[in-house]
Amino acid sequence: MERILLCVCCFSGWFVSTCCPRQYHYVDDAKTWTEAQSYCQQTHTDLASIENTEEMKQLNSTVSSAAHSSELWIGLYSQIRWRWSDGLTGSGADYRNWDTSEYEPDFYSGVQFCVSSLEGKWWDFQCREKLQFICYRGSQMNPEFDLVDKEMSWSDARRYCRENFLDLATVKNPGENQQVHEKAQSKRVWIGLHREPHIYWSDGTKYSFSNWASGMNPFRGMSKICAALTRSGEWKTLSCETRLPFVCYSLPTPVKRQVVKLTVHVEDPPVDLNDSAVKAELLTRASSHSPPLHSHRLYVYQFPDFE
Repeated sequence: MERILLCVCCFSGWFVSTCCPRQYHYVDDAKTWTEAQSYCQQTHTDLASIENTEEMKQLNSTVSSAAHSSELWIGLYSQIRWRWSDGLTGSGADYRNWDTSEYEPDFYSGVQFCVSSLEGKWWDFQCREKLQFICYRGSQMNPEFDLVDKEMSWSDARRYCRENFLDLATVKNPGENQQVHEKAQSKRVWIGLHREPHIYWSDGTKYSFSNWASGMNPFRGMSKICAALTRSGEWKTLSCETRLPFVCYSLPTPVKRQVVKLTVHVEDPPVDLNDSAVKAELLTRASSHSPPLHSHRLYVYQFPDFE
């Protein structure tokens, strides 16, 4: 009996390799985030990216062994671009009234991208929180504000305002801010200011895993914030101009992904191709006959029966 087994293997030289994890490198040289990024790209692969818990543990192990005593740059950063829901640009679009006594905006725990108003002072807030909100009717230049006493997330509040008014409140000056404050009746309310969650890894890795510390990350007046690893192994944001040690990463020597077609003659007694010992023998023989890395041919191997 003859059976065909298709194997997808990674060959590096003459050896079968597993997937290649990141290798982290602690650099004890204080640089700005941009300087650290350039150093890592020139010397290794890039500033450290982390995609899962295992990589987070590996990175923490690397820096723990170096006995670092301060925050360290990693490759994460965010662009700060505040926008009004109704798209206002130009005159009045840059008006802000942050609650500076509370260090707002503070990107608390790395999850705040929408803006609420309380007693006329503005806070960045987690968009999924349910609050009452201020809509406006009329026009951008001459708005009439209304309190909606339904509690919704920021996105749902915007949808409601667009369906029943014009949009969530745009606030262009102190006079309009006072009107919103009076309409809010001392309640915390959504207004239309927000920013997209533009968070990126330096090497282009998709941002999905996070390990933010619970706490404030003040960034008032900044157009970009960068992430640092704290001594507890969690993340916080700082001004990108802060000078810190940092962590780079590199990848092992690239491996070739090779499809190998194995022709196996099986006689009595039959061979179980799912048996771990049989699989190991197949991989050993395939790797011992693997073509050079520059070859792209499909090789067919015929093995004698297993005893």
